[in-house]
Amino acid sequence: MTQADLLPGALAMVDIPGPTLDPDTADFLRRYGVRSVCLFGKNVRNEFQLRALCRDLRDLMGDGALIALDHEGGAILRPDFWPFAPSAMALGAADDRQLTRDVNAALARQLRSVGINWNFAPVLDVNLNPGNPVIGERAYGADPALVARHGRAALEGHAAERIAACVKHFPGHGDTHLDSHLALPTVRKTRVELEQGELAPFRALLGVSPAVMTAHIVYPELDPRHPATLSRVVLHDLLRRDWGYQGVIVTDSMGMQAIDANYGRGEAAVLALQAGADLVMALGRREVQEATLQAIAAAMKTVLDGGEMQASLNRLRSLALQYPAQADETLNPAADAGFFGEAWAQGLTTWGEPVPPAPDSRVVLIAHRSPERETVSEAAADAETLARELGAVYEVELVPFQTPDELDWTALRARGLPLILATTGRHRHAALQGARPDLHLALYNPYAILDVDAPAVVSYGFRPEARASVLRWLRGELPAAGRLPFQA
Repeated sequence: MTQADLLPGALAMVDIPGPTLDPDTADFLRRYGVRSVCLFGKNVRNEFQLRALCRDLRDLMGDGALIALDHEGGAILRPDFWPFAPSAMALGAADDRQLTRDVNAALARQLRSVGINWNFAPVLDVNLNPGNPVIGERAYGADPALVARHGRAALEGHAAERIAACVKHFPGHGDTHLDSHLALPTVRKTRVELEQGELAPFRALLGVSPAVMTAHIVYPELDPRHPATLSRVVLHDLLRRDWGYQGVIVTDSMGMQAIDANYGRGEAAVLALQAGADLVMALGRREVQEATLQAIAAAMKTVLDGGEMQASLNRLRSLALQYPAQADETLNPAADAGFFGEAWAQGLTTWGEPVPPAPDSRVVLIAHRSPERETVSEAAADAETLARELGAVYEVELVPFQTPDELDWTALRARGLPLILATTGRHRHAALQGARPDLHLALYNPYAILDVDAPAVVSYGFRPEARASVLRWLRGELPAAGRLPFQA
């Protein structure tokens, strides 16, 4: 173990403040020996800038550099200058394994074109809870076999394009009613239920998964005291010892309230490393990052096992060398625009036998005035954008709302025109329960069809390519061949 290996940054991933590697940040990374950086929207402006940033990070961190991004598809895409890939649930609805493989290969090419070498995808959560506030359409569906089938295809696509994938969120975030960004969830299931549900896709795919991301969730049947991220029973005993997993284990962000509000940040980082994590995601303000790194430095001299630290360093270096952070400027992500459009279209699903109004007729569009970004998810299209696009098919009267509590359905129906409701929120809303438009466009959370009492067309996402497929269906140009990948 070299002196550089003993620096605490070797076991931590941080984020950086902006779109360039400023001298102060470079000094910070160098001083603590950081080799892993996670990028976010604040770090992304355009392809040229992003490629330069990745090059500067690699030059500083060396050939062991790991540069990561949440690049799942659907709502979880930070760059807005590339074509948008379908959400996982859109691919689950299409249920074409080759399509999922090809979409993920295209996502990987986008990253490799700028020098990002680690994608925090695919999601292997089985979305068993229709009220799940954070997974939803990020999952392939509610059937463990479907999730495993498409998860394997996604991993194949990444491997084919030489980008490290990372399955998440182990042991599973699909049956929670709380968002771990905001609170600490608990999933109370028997071991048999977990084995048949949440754990099944992970166990099936560990052999082909370069990395696993942990979930900040308590599973009392596995460990009644600690969330999985901090549980040696879950990470070391189950994942490493019992299941023989040899890849990298990375925590989810330790700045999420599930951890930050219940444990000291430095204490939690040490607990995660003791539990069996190889890499702690120490995101947030510089002072918080430094506190975490200092706690790790102290623990390296006291409570952390030297052999386990060395094994972690070896796994992290092996991942970086197998998937180098080297940009391939010959790649052209724009070339996949048409393919992504057709991929979204293949997942388009109808529910309740909807019949679109006749083209060129007058309709009332009811839509959220200005959706906002929520935790990991980008903001959906606003009402004006939807009305403008729908205007290519109909003569549109727009009724925008900021919250559906504002809507007077009796007055709306008194207009005597077809009512089209577009739902564009990450969360379901109680005020929409029993709402009765003539047609429901479910443009984000597909489980909104369980609330709105109307036939629906479901796109599993709000991106321009998803909206274009809905317009094609409204014109009668596209059959909706997808199938709901959950029980409704």
